[in-house]
Amino acid sequence: MTRPDPSTRAEVKARYEAERAKRVREEGLGQYHSLSEYHLDRDPWADPDFTREPITEPVDVVVLGGGWAGMLAAINLTKRGIDNFRIVEKAADFGGTWYWNRYPGCMCDVDATIYLPLLEETDYMPTEKYASASEIFGYCQLLGRHFGLYEHALFQTEVESLTWDDDAHRWDLVTQRGDHIRTQFFISAGGLMHKAKLPGIDGIERFAGTAFHTTRWDYEFTGGSPTEPMDRLADKVVGIIGTGATSVQLVPQLARAAKEVYVFQRTPSAIGVRGQQPIDDSWFRSLPPGWQQERTRNFTEVVTGNQPDRDLVDDGWTEAMRTDTQRIPPTEEERTELETIDFEVMEAMRRRVDEIVQDPETADKLKPWYGKHCKRLCFHDEYLPAFNRPNVHIVDTDGRGVREMAAAGPVIDGTEYPLDLLIFASGFEITTGLVGRLGFDPVGRGGQRLSERWHDGTHSLHGVLTAEFPNFFVVSFIQAGFGLNFVHFLSESTAHITGLIDHCLSDGIESIEATVEAEDAWLQTLWDRSGAIAGYNKTCTPSYGNSEGARTMLTARGAVFPGSLMDYAAHLEQWRATGTLEGTRVVRRE
Repeated sequence: MTRPDPSTRAEVKARYEAERAKRVREEGLGQYHSLSEYHLDRDPWADPDFTREPITEPVDVVVLGGGWAGMLAAINLTKRGIDNFRIVEKAADFGGTWYWNRYPGCMCDVDATIYLPLLEETDYMPTEKYASASEIFGYCQLLGRHFGLYEHALFQTEVESLTWDDDAHRWDLVTQRGDHIRTQFFISAGGLMHKAKLPGIDGIERFAGTAFHTTRWDYEFTGGSPTEPMDRLADKVVGIIGTGATSVQLVPQLARAAKEVYVFQRTPSAIGVRGQQPIDDSWFRSLPPGWQQERTRNFTEVVTGNQPDRDLVDDGWTEAMRTDTQRIPPTEEERTELETIDFEVMEAMRRRVDEIVQDPETADKLKPWYGKHCKRLCFHDEYLPAFNRPNVHIVDTDGRGVREMAAAGPVIDGTEYPLDLLIFASGFEITTGLVGRLGFDPVGRGGQRLSERWHDGTHSLHGVLTAEFPNFFVVSFIQAGFGLNFVHFLSESTAHITGLIDHCLSDGIESIEATVEAEDAWLQTLWDRSGAIAGYNKTCTPSYGNSEGARTMLTARGAVFPGSLMDYAAHLEQWRATGTLEGTRVVRRE
């Protein structure tokens, strides 16, 4: 590959900054709205007439959430012999993101052999390298059956209040179904991606056609199913807002089914080769015991810039991310080298657009102009070719997004786009405040609400424990680790949390929480070590990765442990190994 000369690098950096500037909005995260504001939050998969008798009971642990985080927490509890627990879940089944995401073409972009957890224990072989949403949802159900989680679950149930009783050292939880549960420990495992969001568009409520978010897919309107082609769109004009990972998978399906498709773009995604292929049975059955943990850790090491001897997964992710170009280089020569590597990865993505998309004007609109760590890269083999079809049209908003809606459809630069169907592929809230994503405001010691304690952002030790909220454990990458393979992070986080709970139950500890001093020290540690990432993020176009470009204390407190997820996991393991529970306030049983 030809290396760019300094003048080319300077031109690219100037283009990156120009594109970033177009997309910055003062509202930051406030530019998005919730589905409930526009009555788009109905669960299409649940029985609307479901009822049950309320329960009143004491338990050791309540796990909020039935997605990967909640399921892994519950599984780890059972493995530790803790079986007196409840799982509270808004949806009608396990699955989390994969319960909600049933849109056509939906699949995971991480290799299934490292994304689907506990494959060795369930003896399950994924069918393809990148599993479909239907297969993943089915696997979640399999896990629920295999580990006996269904008997612990309260589905179609939302928490109404959670209040700490300091005399009893217990949480009192009330649900909207009238349940009263007293629990010693509470695990907030609501998931990284469970609360869908809508773009803030002036007049969005005026749209007279059919509209829904991709997490609330209406197959009654489109026809088909998650596994069958849509057969009711042949005479329909469809618009889709969003060009991230969801849209990349969905647009090719719409292109094959609809009369016309309009893709409304704020920022193009970088699209690499996916290379889907079936899992070879003989290869899979030949893997030695312990293979999944080794393969999972190897992937994480490669994509965070470490260089193990082998690349076991060997896909688009490991090729693009094997060099961490966010780090602070010690010399000017290395700085140039890192910039060049970053440029080469993204230039290859831009060149791929030219190779596939036939119309030069359309191709130019689809090229990503930002660094490789700025947005989650996408890998797909059908998205770019879809724009060669005469019924698929890119509507580039030049970084502004859709700002105005008429009854007929979106209005861009004074042009109205009449639609029969408008699909919001606008993703999920990820870095917004925890209370808003929980849907209730926990009340800790002395009547203090979490929204008050965290008014300026997260206060935590390791992203897990918080002062004044005893026995309240949070599963979130905010102030914690992070990885391209979310399930690897969730596995490490839930193992840590359930290990702490087991220690407390075994050692007569009634309650545990962070100290304020430990919270402050942990945040300072993150700030001291994350200067390189913060500097890189300042050059990026807005996204959930940099809280839409906002620069406030709330976003500053949203720092993530820099470097490899394995470094974060090692830090937690070392902290546990000391046995001192440093940085916590502990109350022991009298």
